Order: sequence, then C-alpha cells, then structure tokens
Amino acid sequence: MHLYKTTAGFIIKNNSEYRIVDRIADWGTFINRDDLRDFIEKEWKKAKPLTYSFESADNILAPVSSQEVWAAGVTYHSSRLARMEESQDSGGGDFYSRVYQADRPEIFFKATPNRVVGHRGSFRIRQDSTWDVPEPELTLFATSSGKIVAYTIGNDVSSRSIEGENPLYLPQAKTFDKCACLGPGLYIPECPIPRDAKVSIKITRHGEEKFCGETLISQMKRTPDELIEYLFRECSFTNGVFLMTGTGIVPEKNFSLRSGDVVAISIDFIGTLINSVE
Repeated sequence: MHLYKTTAGFIIKNNSEYRIVDRIADWGTFINRDDLRDFIEKEWKKAKPLTYSFESADNILAPVSSQEVWAAGVTYHSSRLARMEESQDSGGGDFYSRVYQADRPEIFFKATPNRVVGHRGSFRIRQDSTWDVPEPELTLFATSSGKIVAYTIGNDVSSRSIEGENPLYLPQAKTFDKCACLGPGLYIPECPIPRDAKVSIKITRHGEEKFCGETLISQMKRTPDELIEYLFRECSFTNGVFLMTGTGIVPEKNFSLRSGDVVAISIDFIGTLINSVE
C-alpha cells in the first residue's frame, strides 16, 4: 500500500485504486505507528473514493511534517570511490575508505522539515559551489520506537566541490535551504522492500538526457536495520525519523547540475520522484 500527503487530505493507494482520508489529522501522529500497515488497511475501508485522477494531481506534499531527515554516507562501493576521488587533493580520500570498512557507519543530519521539497517541487544548489549533484537514495521511515515501517525516495542534494575541499565541510555541502527532496509518498509493505529492488535516475536538460544510471539496493554494504540501530543509539525522535541510506549512482566528474535541470528518481515498488533545479 502507498500513502500520500496532499493539500486535500491523505490519499491511500491499494493496488491501482485510490481513496482519500479527508478528515483533519496530524501527519506526524498519523504515520508514527509500529502497526502502520494494519492501521492504513483499516483507514482504507473508511476512506472515500478519489473523484479525480491521481496522476494529474499537483497537490502532493513531501511526506514529512515535524520529522527530521538524516542520511548515511559511503554505503555503496561506487560512493566510496567517488568520495575518495573528490577528496584526493585535500588529503581526505583515505577517510572515506576507512569509514566504508569500519563497523560504525557515517550518519549525519541532513534537513529540517522546512528544508525538504516534495514531488514536483524545485530544489536548490549552493551559489558558492561549482560542482553539484543529485544523490538518489532509498529512504527509510522509522517510528519513534525505531521500527522501519515505510519507505520513500530521497534526493540527497550535495555540493561535491565543497565536500571535496575538506571533509569537515560536509554539513555545508549537505545542508542548506531546499537541500533535500522526498516523495512522492510512503510505500508501506507487509515485508521489507526486496533487496533486488532497482534504483534509477535520469537527468534531463532542456528536454535532452544528460545522465542516467541505476543500481540495486543489494549493492548497499549496510543493511537498513543496521543504519537505524546506529541512528537511534543516542537520539530520540518524537514522531519518527527519515533516514536516507546512501547513493550507489554517481554522475561523471564532468557533470554538474544547472538551473532548470529535471531529476527523476525511481525505485521499484515505491514510484518516481521528480524535481527540478531552481
């Protein structure tokens, strides 16, 4: 089942049918349930049929309200190589190789809710950066108890020029206004998302494809449960938390995002998140 947050209410998709929960409810409380799948199934039975085409809806919001967004880095071998390359001149390349092999993963704070952009929204790239890329990532939603109950798609927008200059600049390379995209909604399965699920990205500029790539979730070195366990070790989250799990797709060194670029990220079972650069 899928759940979408919209300006008209919460929309539930079951197979190919859509229904709307139009009563007023707090999104954070609504989704922060260890039994979220069972709860949504009950809400489905009470929900009203959608009277318009969901595919044409332009009122989809990011599936976040009061939740923080965190991220994990260097979880794919391709990401390890890219980080080592971009930091080679600053002498920081070895750090990324070490963290890839270490027991403790790299986990960092990504965005407050007001810095998150939803489906079909526009995100920003830093004006003081010269090399900017999108990072397509499977994103977990864990409840306040630390249970993974849903998945969505994340774009961990990153300044590679700033991060490559010095690894200590990571917060500036990652966190700024409109620095994260989430959506289009939550995928709420009965079982964990399959490891053979494919992640793909396509970037177009003036209608021309400039980059595309794909990977599998199975290529991720860390498991979702492992990442969540580390995140919750010394942090609590009242209404749950979103955790981006790292990227396995890195554009070539000569590619950088420009204003007007359109980024489409797809993950099997979840859907497609589309955003443009301001």
